[in-house]
Amino acid sequence: MDYKKKTVAASVTGLTLEGMDIMFISFAMSLIVADFHIDLTTGGFISSITNIGMLAGGMIFGVLADRFGRVRVFTYTIFLFAIGTALTGLATNIEQVYVFRFIAGLGAGGEYGIGMALVAEAWPKNKQGRASSYVSIGAQFGVIIAAVLSSVLLPVFGWRGLFFVGVLPVIFAYFLRKNLKESPAWVAAQKQQPSIRKKGKLIQLVNSPKVALTTIGLAIMATVQIAGYNGLMIWLPTMLQQSQGLSVSSSAIWTISTAVGMIAGMLTFGRFIDRFGLKISYGVFLLASAAAVFVYAYAQGSAGVLIGGAIVGFFSNGMFAGYGALISRYYRVDIRSTATNTIFNFGRAVGGLSPILVGFILEHATITLAMTYLAALYCISFVVMISLHGEKTEETQTNAANTVSA
Repeated sequence: MDYKKKTVAASVTGLTLEGMDIMFISFAMSLIVADFHIDLTTGGFISSITNIGMLAGGMIFGVLADRFGRVRVFTYTIFLFAIGTALTGLATNIEQVYVFRFIAGLGAGGEYGIGMALVAEAWPKNKQGRASSYVSIGAQFGVIIAAVLSSVLLPVFGWRGLFFVGVLPVIFAYFLRKNLKESPAWVAAQKQQPSIRKKGKLIQLVNSPKVALTTIGLAIMATVQIAGYNGLMIWLPTMLQQSQGLSVSSSAIWTISTAVGMIAGMLTFGRFIDRFGLKISYGVFLLASAAAVFVYAYAQGSAGVLIGGAIVGFFSNGMFAGYGALISRYYRVDIRSTATNTIFNFGRAVGGLSPILVGFILEHATITLAMTYLAALYCISFVVMISLHGEKTEETQTNAANTVSA
């Protein structure tokens, strides 16, 4: 397996494990709430503390990866993620669950941006979109694996046994460190700029008005991506049960249909980027997402609900596949991991609050207003996207890696 394929395989596996772990919380939540005799609000904070950990981990490990190497730090994030997940199964009270989920979030938050930076630095510019899409599908694989493992392990071992599976990524980390060499682009940058380790990193994301505006714009886009996804996936089944009279089992079929649409959208979006460029691709998908979400509020009948759900998933979450390539284009190799981790995990932390607002709208207004809010988010992201300019890197493929000029 050549270096390009190895970076994709490593990043896909990392995101799969992350997606699996996040879904473990969803499947185990009711048992955790019952075991510790807590209310739903207290239990819901488990996800919030995980997102906070992801934001902190994204910033910390993004900086470390730019300073000390992608593969080395990537390995450490997987170890930390595995330890936090496994320790969750040993928690004796909800406070310990919070601590261990924060630790797991630190590792997961660091992992995403480093993997995306590895892929961006290994693949030529005209193929980065499809490579990024392959990695993004890993999260969907994680959802499927979590569903299978939960159905098998929860009845026999309870929720604790589910989290003990978290030790398995340690094995993956060992083989990753053994078989994957450091990014040649990063190594080349270190030789060209030996003083780089002494420089600050996070400040470089806002060290001039132009760079600061780019960082803010990309952070808004990432926030919209997560807010739209969470708002749709968490509340749409409930909306459909109310408006269409769907049963829980029918809602599950809708979820599968939407997930299939998401995977197809990711693969398509990656190809779109490589063929038409980032701005045209995001422009088409953002406007299509806004239209699809708004129209979906008026879907009628089983066929309309299922087909509409697949279409919404295709456009709204298909864009998730492009963020690794998008953010990488605007930052030099020496700050790329820091930028990708910080920006996308900021989106996770802030966008993760979207279900609260959607729930409030549903409680006090109508489904149509909730869908209008989600459609408006994509319109905002579109305006921000067309204002972005000045990609920072030009990369050409030479043998196993790229030669970067910044």
